Amino acid sequence: MSAVFNGFGEKAIPFLKALDFHQSREWFQENRDLFERELREPFGDLIDALTERFATLGLGLKGDRKKSMFRITRDVRFSKDKRPYNQHLSAILSPDGRKTSEGVLFIYVGVDRCFAGLAWWQSRPELLQSMRSAIVTRPSEFRAMVAALKKNGLELSDDQRMKRLPRGFEHVTDPDLSEAVRNRHFIARHAIDPAGIHSPKLLDELVDFTVRARPLLDWGRAIEGRLVPA
Repeated sequence: MSAVFNGFGEKAIPFLKALDFHQSREWFQENRDLFERELREPFGDLIDALTERFATLGLGLKGDRKKSMFRITRDVRFSKDKRPYNQHLSAILSPDGRKTSEGVLFIYVGVDRCFAGLAWWQSRPELLQSMRSAIVTRPSEFRAMVAALKKNGLELSDDQRMKRLPRGFEHVTDPDLSEAVRNRHFIARHAIDPAGIHSPKLLDELVDFTVRARPLLDWGRAIEGRLVPA
């Protein structure tokens, strides 16, 4: 039976705004039904529907409506900010369905913004090192990937880019390669109109974005596949 996504509820963002204002377990429990109906259940439907579409397209990304979403509660053990609840709800679809995997689709619905990202985020050190080495030793492959993203209306983010070249790459002088080597993450982002989260068309929008961002996904997977297993 095919999964059906009908859009997030009209009160999804207002609920998050109210939750951020109250930041109270009592208020959340009183309004849990609203959270489930307007946010959590639709998000689960979206994950299921994306998983089916991605399987058809051979994108190698999947999720689980229970395991792929991050909790609305915050881990405040080591944070000065003791507010118990997030201002957003988010989820990850990955090659094996785990949130800890790399080369993923991240979806974020929040008070501040709504967006999706195809990301190699906080990659393990050996993979990040291999990505940087691939940029320098096989620049044509990297530049072809960047050109393909640009053709598809996307670009790599400079989020958290290092100010200096990492150790071992001080010799890199080409501006585009130097910038890329300084990346801590490799991400292509897509802004979602908050008004559009209530429409079933959001499913097609996210599928379209993921297909357009596939060059980044394939580039990282090729490098990951060349790593010698530990």
